[in-house]
Amino acid sequence: METLANLESFVRSADLRGFSAAARQLGLTPAAVSRNVAVLERNLGLRLFQRSTRKLTLTESGERFLDSVREHVEALNSALSVASVESEEPAGTLKLSMAPGFGMDYVLPLMPQFLRRHPHIRLDWLLENRQADLIAEGFDAAIGGGIELAAGMVARPLAPLHVIAVAAPTYLQGRPLPAVPEDLAEHDGIAMRSARTGRLRHWAMRDSGGREAVALTRERIVLNDPEAMCRAALNGLGVTLVAVQHALPYLDDGRLQRLLPDWYADLGSISLYYASRNLLPSKTRVFVNYLIEACERARLPQRLSGRADAGAGVAA
Repeated sequence: METLANLESFVRSADLRGFSAAARQLGLTPAAVSRNVAVLERNLGLRLFQRSTRKLTLTESGERFLDSVREHVEALNSALSVASVESEEPAGTLKLSMAPGFGMDYVLPLMPQFLRRHPHIRLDWLLENRQADLIAEGFDAAIGGGIELAAGMVARPLAPLHVIAVAAPTYLQGRPLPAVPEDLAEHDGIAMRSARTGRLRHWAMRDSGGREAVALTRERIVLNDPEAMCRAALNGLGVTLVAVQHALPYLDDGRLQRLLPDWYADLGSISLYYASRNLLPSKTRVFVNYLIEACERARLPQRLSGRADAGAGVAA
């Protein structure tokens, strides 16, 4: 009878395509994971992996064996994880990566109640506008939009990622309001440069009737940070297109006004990302459950939606 450690080392190494990545997820050394897999291969009398200095690939026998054991290993891990959550007080450092604006405006205010519930958990957060490598950098979870999922990762949506057009009332004074996205071509624009590609970002907007149009302004200012774009708009420097979560505080207090209230660009979801739910330590599991429930209670999906009928802030 094979031990769970051997089977789990094999499944994670196959999912993550390497002993080192599997070791980080399992909390073992790469040598220990390699040894567990070698013992499994010896006991089965099968070669499960083709090894090279650069990569690890499954053999045909390895692929068949993975298909036959994956579901059982995950089910057993799930049962053990549930038992662990029920029997132990969640504790330890919770390392999380997310964008500064979303973290400070929407996640941080939810933490007092979470820490009162779980006094033995310590928060260690990295607030940066970039996609973190959860496995390589040792994060328990990350929050962001448009993140590419690695093998074995899970994404839980928290709110929509919708882009809307906004400007300050001081800029709009004496100027005609746009009726359709094409009208933005008559306005000064505060554009965004992608940190990943170096190119200017342009958005295709849609309305409730299914119409689509590209929103282009006269680009007068180019920035690489959505918070800076909002600040530029607050100073009356033009129209900017930003995600609702960045603009909402200024829409709520009237310092920014939403343009084209029936139009928005849909970029998917802001999601909470973490390793396979069957391997979650209790500290991460309770955080995931709490954050999803807290976002629902705070009506975050409705507040951050760009749809005019969903409650996103629109100044009069």
